[in-house]
Amino acid sequence: MTRSPTGSTPDEATAFLAAHPEIEAFDIVLTDANGIGRGKIIRRHELIGLYTGGRHLPISILGLDICGEDVHETGLIWDQGDGDLRAWPIPGTLKPLHGTHPARGELLMSMFHLDDAEMTSDPRHALARQVRAMAADGLHPAGAFELEFFLLDNDRDADGRVRPAAAVLDGRRSAKTEVYSVDHLHGMEPLFSDIYRAAEAMQIKAETVISEYAPGQYELTLHYRTDVMQAADDLVRLKRIVRLQARRHGVTACFMAKPVEKYAGSGMHFHVSLCDDAGRNVFAETAEGVWNDTIRHAIGGLRETMGESMLVFAPHANSWRRFANQSYAPVSPSWGVNNRSVALRIPAGELAARRVEHRPSGVDANPYLVAATVLAGIRHGLARRIDPGPETTGNGYAGTEDLPIPSDWREAILAAQNSAFLKDALGEDMHRTFTAIKAAEYARVARTIADVDYDLYLHTV
Repeated sequence: MTRSPTGSTPDEATAFLAAHPEIEAFDIVLTDANGIGRGKIIRRHELIGLYTGGRHLPISILGLDICGEDVHETGLIWDQGDGDLRAWPIPGTLKPLHGTHPARGELLMSMFHLDDAEMTSDPRHALARQVRAMAADGLHPAGAFELEFFLLDNDRDADGRVRPAAAVLDGRRSAKTEVYSVDHLHGMEPLFSDIYRAAEAMQIKAETVISEYAPGQYELTLHYRTDVMQAADDLVRLKRIVRLQARRHGVTACFMAKPVEKYAGSGMHFHVSLCDDAGRNVFAETAEGVWNDTIRHAIGGLRETMGESMLVFAPHANSWRRFANQSYAPVSPSWGVNNRSVALRIPAGELAARRVEHRPSGVDANPYLVAATVLAGIRHGLARRIDPGPETTGNGYAGTEDLPIPSDWREAILAAQNSAFLKDALGEDMHRTFTAIKAAEYARVARTIADVDYDLYLHTV
């Protein structure tokens, strides 16, 4: 038996199989740079072998674009002969999948070289690296993500546009925003009940659900985790749960950042705080409005690094359609207290529970890379004692001219490619892989003829 570099042991698999004799197969899932789950479905009798020897997977699995095609510029394909590496189970992530027939389980994996060194184009390793760096400084990040998404009809309307899903309870339709409407939520109650049951089976603490600020848009919150890696795992798994349960109820769960041009897009706000070795929140205030240097410098670092990090927070062409004035998506690196127009919001609440809500990321972003970049930004600010500048007390969309962010996707790609900070935040291999994949995706989009081209130019130029 080869010792697992993740610390996983066959005892976990043996106990799980004994507790779940009904489960016949397992999804083994490795998350790529785009946040897409790649892997296999294995049979029950293969599980113990997975824990004793890992599972060979091609190195190219971490160098795929959004369509699942090789991106040669990552250096992970023919430069290395597309050889096999070894994926190993993440301890504690072997869970049952609710509602599958026949019953299946799910297991998260992480990629390693054959000598058990970390394969550093695996996004999970990028976050683990930042967590270790903070621990060396006596700091331990905690946090949680919010999940915003749309529930849409499987079929588009007569004009080819997406439309909100009819209520799964009784087929009732609404094209209204319905923000915070409890009665509107009742129409999706069977679906959300299954989402909660599936989350509970995976020991994910999914909490509040609301009807969000667009027709067919919803938000689910997650319980705060003292382990920020577990917070990212929660988000990855909850997206898969929502997508699977929506399909079972005959609707489409959409995690595009901006699926409908007239309404607000979907964010993935990241709440983060830091504890010291004794478990004390180092962001806590002693009195209302008396900011300690730790949280001030953390915000300063996040502001200063936001521009060159935007590709992580807005990684796709569609991501950039979300940023618009007064659309609940920040357009500048502003900060403030109890203010939803800023990029870095300090929520109202207990002084001892102070945290930063990082709001730029769309729901289409990779939570491991988002968390790694945010932690690196905080470390940057603490190390250099960066002053965050004045708090925004009014309209955050008025902008901050001192630290502009890229205006579009192409500019963000160039900023990320040239960023020494982002290379350090993600690690050299992950940075190269991620920016190469994004450049390839940009080229794919740039050469595609969109419908708007025909609408504007076909009969006019």
